[in-house]
Amino acid sequence: MLYLAITCLLGVAFGHRSEAEYQSAFTDFVTTYSKTYAAADFFARYNVFRDNVDAIDNMNAEGWSFTTGMNQFGDLTQDEFAEQYLGYNHIERPFRRGQNYGDHSNIVVGSAVDWETRGAVTPVKNQGSCGSCWAFSTTGATEGAWFIQNNELLSLSEQQLVDCAGSFGNMGCNGGLMDYGFEYIIKNGVTDEASYSYTGRDGTCKTGVNAKAHLSAYTDVKEGDEDDLMKASNIGPVSVAIEADKLAFQFYSSGVFDKRCGTNLDHGVLLVGYGTDSADYWRVKNSWGSSWGEQGYIRMVRGKNMCGIALSASYPTV
Repeated sequence: MLYLAITCLLGVAFGHRSEAEYQSAFTDFVTTYSKTYAAADFFARYNVFRDNVDAIDNMNAEGWSFTTGMNQFGDLTQDEFAEQYLGYNHIERPFRRGQNYGDHSNIVVGSAVDWETRGAVTPVKNQGSCGSCWAFSTTGATEGAWFIQNNELLSLSEQQLVDCAGSFGNMGCNGGLMDYGFEYIIKNGVTDEASYSYTGRDGTCKTGVNAKAHLSAYTDVKEGDEDDLMKASNIGPVSVAIEADKLAFQFYSSGVFDKRCGTNLDHGVLLVGYGTDSADYWRVKNSWGSSWGEQGYIRMVRGKNMCGIALSASYPTV
């Protein structure tokens, strides 16, 4: 079984644009994302941006089932992005996955599911340059389970998990696992965002915080089994791990993602449903803000275990 720490996350090109076009695009980029640079860094950032523009143009020219586009990460090299948004770390703790597999044989599977439209998903959040994707995936699944059980949608605190869940095997901004996040909430509960707001950096655990949501258990989905994952996603939103370090994923903009992805899991996200468009797809909520992808979401092709989406999936029970 995969034993993985999930943490949260670029130019080839031929240069088809004129210098004026690059400069205009960079000006728009700086304005759109409120970028500021020291004078000594300006031209370095511009050259990285140019490389990424070329890479995006080249990917779109290949005519895939999805499009790529510039986003807030356009001035970062691959190494810089990995350092700030990936930071994969292996957690040295015996991994108990497999002891919590659930029996989904009696689950009725719908032709399509979307827990966002059913009201069980909070607005897209932004982890910033902190490897806390595992915490966002954990709270997302907990928010969904709490809503389904109590008809109350709470925005729960990722920062509490970042600061307080270390003894359960997590490492704050340096990574963690959603199952370990569920274990923390089972024992301690979790408060809401308003009571323990997100800072995007490691902090000291606050004491005396009132829990607003609780869990009783969590269930693991059978490894690599997309049929089992589909059944689980009919129960509620599911925490999943994927590989998200590829250029095409980094600059994903729209469509059904079906290209250039491995199974070296490095990012925790939230599966909110599935459907069919140009192809069968999973709909996944990310934690990179609403300017990434389809308003913060990605549709990933279903039936190919794309990016390892079915390798480390789990969901909580209130």
